[in-house]
Amino acid sequence: MSNIEIDTKSGFCFGVVNAIKKAEEELAKGGILYCLGDIVHNNLEVDRLERLGLKTIDHEEFAQLKNARVLLRAHGEPPSTYQIAKENNIEIIDASCPVVLRLQKKIHDKYDKEKDNNTQIVIYGKNGHAEVNGLMGQTEANAIVIEKKEDLDKLDFTRNICLFSQTTKPLDGFQEVIDIIQSRMIGDAKFEFFDTICRQVSNRIPNIKEFAQKHDMIFFVAGEKSSNGKVLFAECKRYNPNSYFITTPDDIDPTVIKPTASIGICGATSTPKWQMEDVETKINELRASSLN
Repeated sequence: MSNIEIDTKSGFCFGVVNAIKKAEEELAKGGILYCLGDIVHNNLEVDRLERLGLKTIDHEEFAQLKNARVLLRAHGEPPSTYQIAKENNIEIIDASCPVVLRLQKKIHDKYDKEKDNNTQIVIYGKNGHAEVNGLMGQTEANAIVIEKKEDLDKLDFTRNICLFSQTTKPLDGFQEVIDIIQSRMIGDAKFEFFDTICRQVSNRIPNIKEFAQKHDMIFFVAGEKSSNGKVLFAECKRYNPNSYFITTPDDIDPTVIKPTASIGICGATSTPKWQMEDVETKINELRASSLN
């Protein structure tokens, strides 16, 4: 029989746990509860909550709502969202992650202080990501988003630069951006940076590396929309070539499961524990059927 281990350090981060708990509490009160955007980048968990009555809407639909309850997910929202809620008598159930809220305040305060000093506010993050959209709102959409080192050509190194990071970006990538900016600064221009990366998320990478190397094969469970999932799976694949990205137990190819293989199951910060347990159950079923 093969050994199967579920990574105890995989699964929902604190911010997602908090958002889902708030959603379940509000749904238990009855009535309609809307969620602005997918509460988590995991279709199966979204479907589960929608069966409980949660209705997912986009920003366009949100702007048309009146006299309603709306949950804000962990990613955070720009000031414009709160303004619309105020104007339309929308009750906000705010599940924004505290780490994200602290970052929003830092960027807002820095922008207010520096906007007349020709300082460039720079965000190391993914363009269009919900969290980054919220951060951009703190700068009246004047911040510059850097996804990769090649994007640094957007910056003027003769002017002051203040760098922040999306909370879920990798530490090594952030450090590389810092090093390059420091090496390219010109004249009296000042460079300042703030490490705003969430350690609960960034520490997943060294853990995934260790976990992936422990097993003969890895099943990495995540939703297709999960940015965090893509990053962590790439690490799995890097340290264990026998790594497979799956979204549901039905995605498992029975032919890759060897009877004596040590199998590891892990996932993204948006992957619920129950989903990894379902994968374990499926593997045991496939293994049992192969013995018959």
